[in-house]
Amino acid sequence: MFLEIRTMLDTFAALGEVMAQHWTVWLVTVVLILAAVIDGFELKVPNWVTFPFILSGWIYSGVAFGWEGLAWSLAGTVVGLLLLLPAYAIGGMGAGDVKLLAGVGAWVYGTHTLYAFALSTIVGAILAVAMVLMRRAWKKHSDQFWLILNEITVIRNPEQLAQIAAKRKPSMLLLPYGIPIAIGTIVYFLLAGLLI
Repeated sequence: MFLEIRTMLDTFAALGEVMAQHWTVWLVTVVLILAAVIDGFELKVPNWVTFPFILSGWIYSGVAFGWEGLAWSLAGTVVGLLLLLPAYAIGGMGAGDVKLLAGVGAWVYGTHTLYAFALSTIVGAILAVAMVLMRRAWKKHSDQFWLILNEITVIRNPEQLAQIAAKRKPSMLLLPYGIPIAIGTIVYFLLAGLLI
């Protein structure tokens, strides 16, 4: 009995050491989970989550690592913005989702953000297909997908594409993209050994 308790305490102590070493990754993880839950219920990641997330990443990086840290944080923010801005520009993504990934960049910088985005895209595609299959609406959404892809290649005007997307939005099955961002980023953190 004593050995079991001792083993359990040693495990918690080791976990505590890892959390202390990678506290910034754990903080990002908690914020992502919060954002995903809110997005799941409200279909929106609010500014009260995203703006402090971004700003605190800049402040921490500047204080902890000086001008170089602030530069890395700003560059990570830009990476996060640029990865999702095209989808936002044509009406395929909410601004909160874009700012959420920018916040990830502010805290873990560009390279980690790029890998997290790649996994988030895969998770988003899997979730989207699962949602469509569960609603047994494959034909409708498959047709919409090809229509949207055609519009993107033919029209190429972000403002016009955004207007078309706004008109189509009520008939679309919406994926709260904060959820794939959270899952993909956390899976990346696990695979990279940053959480354990």
